[in-house]
Amino acid sequence: MSDWDGRKAPDAAEIEAMARTAMDGLPPEFREAAARVALRVAEFAPEDMLDELQIDDPFELTGLYDGIPMTEKSVSDQPGGPDTIWLFRRPILDEWASRGDVTLGDLVVHIVTHEMAHHFGWSDDDIATIDRWWE
Repeated sequence: MSDWDGRKAPDAAEIEAMARTAMDGLPPEFREAAARVALRVAEFAPEDMLDELQIDDPFELTGLYDGIPMTEKSVSDQPGGPDTIWLFRRPILDEWASRGDVTLGDLVVHIVTHEMAHHFGWSDDDIATIDRWWE
């Protein structure tokens, strides 16, 4: 009998809860702006998104920032929707299982931090001060 018998993989709501915890853990000066970013969890990235990114294997995309980075926003921008961070549950679980050396929560924090970096226009050095994974 394995440790996984009778257990289920975390569902979208559990992944979202981990992501919200990650957003709450950002430095105070970023939390308010981060809270305005929509968070969506899907099983996989939609085909049109994968095509646009020229990704053939849907397991290669664990997360995506969809929006205009704050460093590029203008008052003349007419947003088509809210800035959104997409998390893709099955690729996240696949990466977590294949790594075997990080917790699922730590992986989700890393992905959310990376996508927030796109939103805020952070450099790699900026990211490293928030997410030690980048050191």
